Amino acid sequence: MSDMRIGGLATGMDIDKIVGDLMKAERIPLNKMEQEKTWLTWQRDAYRDMNRSFDQLESMASDMKFSDVYNTKTTSSNMADAVIATADPSASGGSYTIKVNKLASSAINTSRSSITNDGETLDLNASLESQQSKFKNGINLTNLNFTLTTYKEDGSSSPIDFTITKDMSMNDIFDKINNSDVGVRAFYDRQADKVVLERTKTGNFNTSGEYLGAEIGFDSGNAEIITNTFGIQNKVDDGNGNWIKAELGGEDAEFTYNNALTINSHENSYKLNGVNFQFNDTTNGKNASISVNNNIDHAVDKITKFVAKYNEIVESANMQVSERKNRDYKPLTDKEKEAMEEKEIELWEAQAKKGLLSNDSAIESTLFSMRNEWYETVETSGAYKRITDIGIDTSSNYRDGGKLLIKESDLRAALKNDSESVYKLFTGEGNTKGITQKLEESLSNGIKQIEAKAGKSTSISNNFRIGKELDTIKDEMRDFENRLNQIEDRYWSQFTAMEKAIQKMNSQSAQLMSQLG
Repeated sequence: MSDMRIGGLATGMDIDKIVGDLMKAERIPLNKMEQEKTWLTWQRDAYRDMNRSFDQLESMASDMKFSDVYNTKTTSSNMADAVIATADPSASGGSYTIKVNKLASSAINTSRSSITNDGETLDLNASLESQQSKFKNGINLTNLNFTLTTYKEDGSSSPIDFTITKDMSMNDIFDKINNSDVGVRAFYDRQADKVVLERTKTGNFNTSGEYLGAEIGFDSGNAEIITNTFGIQNKVDDGNGNWIKAELGGEDAEFTYNNALTINSHENSYKLNGVNFQFNDTTNGKNASISVNNNIDHAVDKITKFVAKYNEIVESANMQVSERKNRDYKPLTDKEKEAMEEKEIELWEAQAKKGLLSNDSAIESTLFSMRNEWYETVETSGAYKRITDIGIDTSSNYRDGGKLLIKESDLRAALKNDSESVYKLFTGEGNTKGITQKLEESLSNGIKQIEAKAGKSTSISNNFRIGKELDTIKDEMRDFENRLNQIEDRYWSQFTAMEKAIQKMNSQSAQLMSQLG
């Protein structure tokens, strides 16, 4: 661009306007490139929007392959304060009776009496050595180590050794126990002035008879701080000269199923035939009635939402591939937008964006393939082979472009009569593909074809067709801009030369006139 520009001082001409008008004509090819770049950008984004819709439907199709969509169960109990239940999709429907005779409990053992001297208060964070005078039964600082034994599911013992030093506090001891794998919770209750040892899970695991059947085993020989200082015993005299277990709890739950089978459980829950029973209280010798039924509402809701999403995408895709391009409305250039109101730009671009995906073969083939997938026979062991068997059919209005209609009463009847067959129709069986699997394949193929054209947000531009075209146009626009700058410089050079020549002539003429004076 020329540094020296003279604009009409000698001629009185509006050189700026003249050059500007000349450059408008020169810029016409560049404007077309800008419009083409905008169109391709719109088209790329429209393809990606379509792929997002296809991806959403593909995700929903994948979710429709889970059996709990079709076989979710509802349960009810006439004694919900004592027994409640949840059922897996595989659970058989019907009624069950449960009589809870006994709840499972955690084993617990505590100090037999207060552990401190009268008037003393323990500092749980101070060292054992500093607190030794406060313990009623004293503390042997040279023999602080101890072993706790608990029991596994198979009844085998699991002893764990704890190393304790005199500079540790009571809280340090409790933390060691609580953070170990022994499965015991330990703490000190200040109000009762007692130490508590409690199993972290319910049930009776000690079937060996060791420690008189206690779930938390220890003895004075290897746990002096437990038995003497904390005053916790495994066995006590019943007053008749007999040793009995001091520990409380540690019992299994016991319930009777359908008045026929009595079962013990370590926990207050049990699973039978796909039904999970939860025991909150005993039933006082009575039977709790549990009903298990198919949750038809859940299945209808899932299928309806899936079909609705399919119809939404079919409607949108059909509209876009059948829409014709409005050639009277070209994408606006930046210069054109400067002269328009925001609402005018919005209305203009709405017309200019028509036909972005007109007659697109990838979208049309995906729609055609999906329509076929819905109506192909699915040969499984189920009773239903086609979607029309469960109340789903195509709209008779050709303008709907293959949208589906659901007759809810028929769908409910099919789910009530044989939900498993509905499941097999959608998901297939063995090597036989169901409707959802076929739809996933069609959608996946369509998504790949569209990505080849428009890529995705993370794609590098030279890896898809529109990206390559945009790169080419950007390069052409940059080169053309350089040429326009050269042309504008040439125009200014020519007009400046003319101005200088005329100015020189005017100067000479003035000189001549003054001499002829």
